[in-house]
Amino acid sequence: MSETFSDSQALKTGQAVLQTESRAIAALADKLDASFIKAVDLILNCEGRIVVSGVGKSGHVAKKMAATFASTGSPAFFVHA
Repeated sequence: MSETFSDSQALKTGQAVLQTESRAIAALADKLDASFIKAVDLILNCEGRIVVSGVGKSGHVAKKMAATFASTGSPAFFVHA
């Protein structure tokens, strides 16, 4: 590592980031409700194609979502917003 960022600093930073993210995911899990079930039902029962869109970072996420849907049997495509 560089002199300004030691191995121990990198390890501590990595651990702190993962701990922060894990707390955020746990908090999000507690917020799932009937709207989540409705969204899952709509996706699973979609008779056409699933359209996802976004710009910038959200566009990258939308492209990944479309690819994942398509590879798991739900026809989907990305539209640049």
